[in-house]
Amino acid sequence: MGVRRPLRRAAAPGPHRRPDGTPLARLAGARLTDIAERSGADVVVPVFHLAAQLTGHLRDRRLLRAPSAVLLTDFAVHRQWLHPGNDLYLCLTDEAARSVRETIPVPAEPTGPVVAPGFFAPGPGAEAWWRRFGAYAPGRPPVVLSAGAWGAASEPEGTARLLVGAGFLPVVLCGRNAHLRARLARVPGALVPDWVTDMPGLLHAARVLVDNAAGQTAVQALAAGLPVVGYRPLPGHGAEGVRRMAALGASEFASDPATLLRALRHLAPDGPHRDHRTSRGRALFRADALTPVTALGAMARV
Repeated sequence: MGVRRPLRRAAAPGPHRRPDGTPLARLAGARLTDIAERSGADVVVPVFHLAAQLTGHLRDRRLLRAPSAVLLTDFAVHRQWLHPGNDLYLCLTDEAARSVRETIPVPAEPTGPVVAPGFFAPGPGAEAWWRRFGAYAPGRPPVVLSAGAWGAASEPEGTARLLVGAGFLPVVLCGRNAHLRARLARVPGALVPDWVTDMPGLLHAARVLVDNAAGQTAVQALAAGLPVVGYRPLPGHGAEGVRRMAALGASEFASDPATLLRALRHLAPDGPHRDHRTSRGRALFRADALTPVTALGAMARV
């Protein structure tokens, strides 16, 4: 706790000192400016908070000629995303855009999440997943447990066992974490695939996503019409993002095992509860983020 408290203070909105992008710029600045110059980039679009610090630092010092439009992919805005040198912020929600504008003097627009088009409509991959689920655990509703690309999760074995015991088929995504995958593969009744290349197919074939970060997998699920339940979120801005996503009505938050199972039993079957939650999630996809990015590039060329 002695480490996490100061980190939270530094990340909270308000009149605190902004993170300094100079060390990062020294490491990656020359490489980025070289790529931007050689490619003739009209706009640079950072999609990670450290990249947003880098572009803001370079723009602030006139070292990056192309404007920077930050695609802020978190529901909870933390200060590592924010640098006044950037030209534009594209946010998931009205609340996030307002938070950016109140913290730094940079335009911010609520465009909603950005995902690949394949997530919005069922593709051929879903049928292969259905067959795999049916062969592995007939009659059990498949529930995806996501640990993200890094394979970071809190007590995933316990969650998988909880779901198996309640009659669900946990499909556990361990990212690149081979050690975690080996551990989860020993849980009887859990399906633990290798690195998944067909996420649209998987999300269209599943019944619910259990998520711990409110990140890209969560918004991909919303696009696919898959209900999302936040459970055991990662500490820090991951937990804040999970709670803010639920407060918007785009997902549900389960604070304990009993609440998780109750949410899954409501959301897995077809019905009004599931329909309401998925419609609230899809309502976040409100605009094409490419439109303001293109406009920014056109303005820079004038």
